[in-house]
Amino acid sequence: MTSILQAAALAFIAVAVAVVTLTRNPLAQALVVSFYGILLAILFFLFQAPDVGLSQITVGAVALPLMILLALTKIKKQEHEPKD
Repeated sequence: MTSILQAAALAFIAVAVAVVTLTRNPLAQALVVSFYGILLAILFFLFQAPDVGLSQITVGAVALPLMILLALTKIKKQEHEPKD
């Protein structure tokens, strides 16, 4: 049963990797990267590495998408500032 879950998780991750790389809108890509991070965390839990899974949730599903969103906000603010 565990190997079936592991195989299914690997298949979902393969699809998620393709979606991340094919997404061109940066805002949508931040959301897809967050979902990908959650899938990786599930995979780590299935392979009995809960410490790595918790770290992945923190970094891959929360911190990285948040940094992307903050960078997009800063870029958008700079685009609207008057140029000298």
